[in-house]
Amino acid sequence: MCQHKPQCPTAECPDREAAHTLAHHPEQGWSLLCNGVLLFEDTGELLPDGQIIAPHRPMGTEQITAAA
Repeated sequence: MCQHKPQCPTAECPDREAAHTLAHHPEQGWSLLCNGVLLFEDTGELLPDGQIIAPHRPMGTEQITAAA
């Protein structure tokens, strides 16, 4: 599917989010990557085979507590 040189990571690769964006719709909260992945603003993903990847936002500093 990807025509870039070098090719973007496939949808099966762990770094699939590094693929180029083909369509970006921030008003709807999603982007289509050239590897066929739908990337949602909450960091969830829908892969071309229908597999769902749950949101995986990194923890912000407000969620980290320090041990005393």
